[in-house]
Amino acid sequence: MEKRASSLALGKILRKIAPRIGATVLMEPEWEIVGQITFKTGRHSYFRYNTLDLNPMGGSEIARDKDYANFFMKSLGYPTVPGSKTFFSEAWGRAIGSPRRNIDAAYRYAKRLGFPVIVKPNSGSQGSGVALVHNKQEFYRAVRTIFAQDRIVLVQQPVVGRDYRLVVLDDQVISAYERIPLSVVGNGRHTVRQLLVAKARQFVAASRDTRIKQDDPRIALKLKHQGLSFRSVPAKGERIYLLDNANLSTGGDSLDVTDQVHPEFRKLAVKLTRDMGLRLCGVDLMVAGDISQTPGNYWVLEINSAPGLDHYAKIGRAQEKIVEELYLRVLKHMEH
Repeated sequence: MEKRASSLALGKILRKIAPRIGATVLMEPEWEIVGQITFKTGRHSYFRYNTLDLNPMGGSEIARDKDYANFFMKSLGYPTVPGSKTFFSEAWGRAIGSPRRNIDAAYRYAKRLGFPVIVKPNSGSQGSGVALVHNKQEFYRAVRTIFAQDRIVLVQQPVVGRDYRLVVLDDQVISAYERIPLSVVGNGRHTVRQLLVAKARQFVAASRDTRIKQDDPRIALKLKHQGLSFRSVPAKGERIYLLDNANLSTGGDSLDVTDQVHPEFRKLAVKLTRDMGLRLCGVDLMVAGDISQTPGNYWVLEINSAPGLDHYAKIGRAQEKIVEELYLRVLKHMEH
């Protein structure tokens, strides 16, 4: 187990807000990743990383496996990402008796779908390993990177639109935000690399726990497919996207849209959460249009049974207060 440099943001937030409902939080001091909540009734509840024991174990386990979650969501009639299929590392394929469903079979399937395709780890989170690949060389490199951390890879058709996360607690959407991939905005003077360095500095100054890996091959690839490089100088006001996934943890930005979500999207997110056996859930949607409009074309990208709001909280003071109020509502639901 790796020693963490600082305690998990969730633990700090819960410790701060728990007294407001007469509860206390005890954190294990060495690793600072697990904690115990004691409510005023004397009942104990536990959390680990961002996982609170509000959701049942079965639903949580399904949500953590993207392929299984897709299977059940599709069977329930929800629009999932098209063409999604799993393939296995050599060792795992042999272990489960499917040695032919390997990286080569994955490439043949990607060719049938037609490039570009999305590849992502089946059980990963926070956008780790997700890549849009355009050819054989990029495909093999990206999938081998995924197999270094996960034994199952998903190959999917890309879907285009605006990326939203709706956080559901029981029968209501308590938070919604649009997620914008890591990007820089040109000033006509500085290179992409200089703008990225400046953005990383801004994150540090704002105490935002965000990992921008400037040597991430996905960034160079994304620039290449736009006819750019780290040495390019974008025009003033020109936004250059550097990653295809919009996770806050990899440098994405968020725009709060909680008050703008169309009632039909609210109903959809609440129903999906209930249908998947969960109480607290992050529902990730790709919407061809705007979340404030009547649902037209949209896809459920995935669901998350531990929708941590740590990165959102660290964007600024206003967001931190919002997150504290959201977790206070979560605690009240856990108390009963």
